[in-house]
Amino acid sequence: MEKIFHIKIGANDLGQLLDGLEIRASGWENTAEFLRSGEMPEEFFIAEECSDADEAEKIGRHYRSIVEKIRGQIEEQGGWS
Repeated sequence: MEKIFHIKIGANDLGQLLDGLEIRASGWENTAEFLRSGEMPEEFFIAEECSDADEAEKIGRHYRSIVEKIRGQIEEQGGWS
């Protein structure tokens, strides 16, 4: 079973953490799109290193799931206010 951590972090730092995770997710999603279509997405990005579009998509989904878990916990604790 995976070990679960309970971490205390200030709201500002948590916002920065979420921003970083969102950027990573977008990078992987854009990489998957590029590998599938051969065309650059509308936003500039640097392609991630991976074996194929499916791997990039899977990693992007994993980042999105982390963001959603964190956002869910924020809401459970009364939101940002």
